Amino acid sequence: MKQLDLAIVLAAGEGTRMKSATPKVLHKIAGLPILDHVIQAAARLGAKELRIVVGAAREQVESHVHQAFPDAHIVIQEERNGTGHATQLALEGAPLVGSLLILAGDTPLLTAVTLQEFFDLHDSLGADASVLTSVVPDPFGYGRIVRSEDGDLEKIVEERDADPFEKEIDEINTGVYLFDIAALRLAVAGLKTGNSQGELYLTDVIGLLKAAGQSVMAIRSNDYTETLGINDRSQLAECAAIMRDRINDSHMKSGVSITDPTTTWIDLTVEIANDVTIYPGSSLMGNTKISTGAIIGPRTTLDNVVVGPSASVLESWAAESEIGAFAKVGPFSFLRPGTVLAENTKVGAYVEIKNSSVGAGSKVPHLSYVGDATIGTGTNIGAATIFVNFDGEAKHKTTIGNDVRIGSDTMLVAPVTVADGAYTAAGSVITENVPAGSIGVARAKQRNVLGWVLRKRPGSKSAESAKKAGAVNGPTKVQGEA
Repeated sequence: MKQLDLAIVLAAGEGTRMKSATPKVLHKIAGLPILDHVIQAAARLGAKELRIVVGAAREQVESHVHQAFPDAHIVIQEERNGTGHATQLALEGAPLVGSLLILAGDTPLLTAVTLQEFFDLHDSLGADASVLTSVVPDPFGYGRIVRSEDGDLEKIVEERDADPFEKEIDEINTGVYLFDIAALRLAVAGLKTGNSQGELYLTDVIGLLKAAGQSVMAIRSNDYTETLGINDRSQLAECAAIMRDRINDSHMKSGVSITDPTTTWIDLTVEIANDVTIYPGSSLMGNTKISTGAIIGPRTTLDNVVVGPSASVLESWAAESEIGAFAKVGPFSFLRPGTVLAENTKVGAYVEIKNSSVGAGSKVPHLSYVGDATIGTGTNIGAATIFVNFDGEAKHKTTIGNDVRIGSDTMLVAPVTVADGAYTAAGSVITENVPAGSIGVARAKQRNVLGWVLRKRPGSKSAESAKKAGAVNGPTKVQGEA
């Protein structure tokens, strides 16, 4: 089998129907830009050289390609004069002979398997040109494949140039081609702008090659969904849903339980071990890695999070964090970047943690904020505790030792340390270090002003209830004072 010599991805289109400041080919599906899906599928065929034609929003697209695919060669199409013109530019300085694959940059569902099958058949048939076709439920907007009575490819007609009979054809051009480079060079040189757009159409190359006696094939794809292109947000969502189903199916076949695949969204870059359970409404993004036995969801979002074996994350959001083995997170927890939870930790309801580490066996059960802190092992952080890490100008660090008991409603004003085995009294504002084995108490002594409600809120429901309970409206007396 021949090796593919050159792959060209056409990504210069305006994408005006997306109505977006983001170039069409950089909109994301399953965590990757549309363009990346196309390039990765093509790259698996092992082409010796990859060329990307850019035009609209070229600075953004070019910058992304340089970063994501540094070996790719960028071709600039200053004026968008059609796919034929883009191909002419891409052939400048390219190999003079060999095999060439051309792809549209907005077809993210194409797989390397389909492209390899297409290439193998093209090669075995000895074709000078082959176009990948597909039969679709709604061919509107696509170029139609016109075949002769014996089934051979006759020509490709664009939607705008098609007559009523041709518009009824449901076999369409997918924008995927294989060419003998030498034959293509001769054909593109003869392209004309005699069409409704006044552009050079790559599709017209097919007719030119046939007229020159070259072998031209139309090879039909087995799965039309792979060849769907994207022109607007509706088609973006349609392709994203197909990609979601593919990804989920792959994980389920690898031993992952996904209880509702239609509401579970997993990026291609996510790694999930077997015997993981994912409940409805969950989204796993970026380089998230989930170990065996973990339970995720329902309604949980993990973005670049490492989850250890048998950990559980319930109805929570976490980003750029690590969750240790057997840890329990949620419900309604928010783990911000830099959070590291060791094994057997617990982060409960309405807890926010940021840039902090929580030691093995420690708990932050509910209603607390932990920021810029180190918490040791076996420690319990009482409800409604706040790590006061910001003084208005800079962030400061709090250090909590091993086996510490932080009382409910404690304010820990950083920088401060609560050493091993220490306690803080509920309601304290801790501004100084608490030595090991001590209890930090920082609150005023309680005073009860007797009769205050009867004097200050006469006639109120509180006053009526107080009277029934025996309260007396006498001289001011403060209970607890000498």
